[in-house]
Amino acid sequence: MFLKNAWYVACTPDEIEGRPLGRKICNESMVFFRGADGAVTALEDFCPHRGAPLSLGFMRDGQLVCGYHGLTMGVEGKCVSMPGQRVGGFPALRRFPAVERYGFVWVWPGDPAQADPAKIHHLEWAENPEWAYGGGLYHIACDYRLMIDNLMDLTHETYVHASSIGQAEIEEAAPETKLEGETVVTRRFMEGITPPPFWAAALRGNGLADNVPCDRWQICRFSAPSHVMIEVGVAHAGNGGYHADARHKASSVVVDFITPETDTSIWYFWGMARNFKPHDTELTATIREGQGKIFAEDLEMLEAQQRNLLAHSTRNLLKLNIDSGGVQSRKMLDRLIAAEQQAQAASQASGAGQPSAVAS
Repeated sequence: MFLKNAWYVACTPDEIEGRPLGRKICNESMVFFRGADGAVTALEDFCPHRGAPLSLGFMRDGQLVCGYHGLTMGVEGKCVSMPGQRVGGFPALRRFPAVERYGFVWVWPGDPAQADPAKIHHLEWAENPEWAYGGGLYHIACDYRLMIDNLMDLTHETYVHASSIGQAEIEEAAPETKLEGETVVTRRFMEGITPPPFWAAALRGNGLADNVPCDRWQICRFSAPSHVMIEVGVAHAGNGGYHADARHKASSVVVDFITPETDTSIWYFWGMARNFKPHDTELTATIREGQGKIFAEDLEMLEAQQRNLLAHSTRNLLKLNIDSGGVQSRKMLDRLIAAEQQAQAASQASGAGQPSAVAS
């Protein structure tokens, strides 16, 4: 189950440069491309002629040409031409609201009438030149909620990421979880620790000593439909920890956009935004490489977990104190999904009709 009336990251702009991109999101097969004006369009990935995926076609003069028989689609979802055939009566395809913002393409798989771009979460680091960002994309065969659980409980770092960001002090520091408005926040602070390899390298990258006691923090923030932003960092001990002056710390925001593909698979857009040495492209590449290896370890564990859960679907799982962040996030999702489904049922019962096939 997932929210339909919400903005999800669909792709990055480079994925649709000069070509269409097929991607399934929330069980909806979509094709993304740029029209003649450069704006992003998202249509259902289905040629009305013979049902071929339009994403297997190509772009010509800002229009999408089906790679099977040449049927050409415009950005409004209407067929505009086909060799030797009148097309005026062809039915329009479903068009999904799509917006390009903050270096990502966002899509709304639900009711187009509710797709307000103002609802896209503001990303300060994406617009501020004092920040740098590097990231990537993984396709992972797991329920999107398993990834939310993973990110809202970082105790697993001690074991899954033992060679990079894991250390015993993580599980020794009890997390605190609170609901702040429509955001679930889990905080964990460690004092006087030795920085693990990834953070030792980050300290060096910021011109700081990596062989002195440090304070470390992890502040995980979940917001619907499936975004997790994690403030992380280390500061030389005795300088205020999380609140230390920038001269004494290396801190970042781990960016996690989790886009459901199906009930048991996701598109995971991962990255790290940092506000130290933002113009050091070599440092950005180094951090991105290190983080990519860390998330690859999560991928292996999550896919194995999903296979186990499918094989033992009736077994009950334990809920521990460390699971509070994930539990609260799931409760929020359950509440929002139930409200959305109730509103949809009420609309259908009242005869209000269905969402238009073509977004305005």
